[in-house]
Amino acid sequence: MVTVVLAWLAVLAVCVAAFLFGQTARTSRRRRRRRSPSGRLGLFLSLSGPWLAVIGAAVLGALTGGWLAAAAIGAIGVVVAALVGLTLAPH
Repeated sequence: MVTVVLAWLAVLAVCVAAFLFGQTARTSRRRRRRRSPSGRLGLFLSLSGPWLAVIGAAVLGALTGGWLAAAAIGAIGVVVAALVGLTLAPH
């Protein structure tokens, strides 16, 4: 039980770090032109993707009962969402 709690705390820590990292895409130097559609999608993924990955992992854990595996999948999902968001919305 302690392992599962620690794993989910680690997932939340990774999620907060990814969200703060995604803030750089939002607060980067403003340009005169509007963001492209892929840039807007990247900004959305940078800011909301990590939280959506955690929620999805929590739902997966609740449905299957495999909370430790769901935490690992959630951490991977957070990192993937942050990297895809960064790729689509470079700062």
